[in-house]
Order: sequence, then structure tokens, then C-alpha cells
Amino acid sequence: MKCPSCHHNGTRVLDSRPVDEGRSIRRRRECEQCHYRFTTFEKVEEMPLIVVKKEGTREEFSQEKILRGLIKACEKRPVALEQLEQITQEIERELRNRGVAEVKSETIGEMVMERLSKVDEVAYVRFASVYRQFKDLNVFIEELKELIKKEQR
Repeated sequence: MKCPSCHHNGTRVLDSRPVDEGRSIRRRRECEQCHYRFTTFEKVEEMPLIVVKKEGTREEFSQEKILRGLIKACEKRPVALEQLEQITQEIERELRNRGVAEVKSETIGEMVMERLSKVDEVAYVRFASVYRQFKDLNVFIEELKELIKKEQR
């Protein structure tokens, strides 16, 4: 590792700690020549996960995009940001564990709704109404009936 201060090619590791749920390692290093201390992060290089949109376009998976949708759905609801972040991490972990390079946006939407229905019903209905693009009140009522059936089980 090259020192960012003097560009010497020798550094030693002073301390290593796991971060990001063990998916990365934070290392404190010191230059052997000038004794400058700095931090590096080491993580596994993951294959890009591509999302195939409804219209056929493709874009890279983004946890932030899912989190923004969840935050909007949970606005003025008693749901902690940490819960929403956990949902996005679970979804990404599950998708990556499948070992596929591409995933349909519909699959991600269904995964979000499944988890959100367990966290907050109002937020679930908000998310579902935008995601499923309810055309009229009857479709909306049918979704509510399905939610009630699930809850009674």
C-alpha cells in the first residue's frame, strides 16, 4: 500500500476491524518511512446487479433508490429509519445470494411490499398504490381486502 503523504511503498497495519456487517474491513495503517497514519477499507468486489425495468431498460441496483421509496411510504408513520435500512439490506442480500446478474424490478417491488406489510400496513398500502399504479378505487379496495385476509390468518 502506497502512503498518501510521501508515496513510499511500505506501510504496516496497526489495527483491523470488520465493518458493514462483516462485509468490509477497516484498517489503520502507518507509513514505514514518514510515520503518517491513514485508514483504508477493504471489501469484496461484487458483481454488478442489474435491474430490468418494466419497459425493458436496465440500470444498476441501488439500495438508496429502494430506501427513498420506503421513506416516502413511511412518511409520518412510526417506523424507524433503521428498520427501513435493514429491509433494503435484506433485499440486496437475498438478491445477491440468488447468484443472478439480472433481476426484474417487479421482483424487487414484491419483495419490498412483502416486508413492508409486516412493518406498517398504512405504509404498505401507500407503497402498493404507487407501485401497482391502482387505476381506480375498486382495485385499491381489492388490495385492502387481500391485506385483511393475510392479517386474519
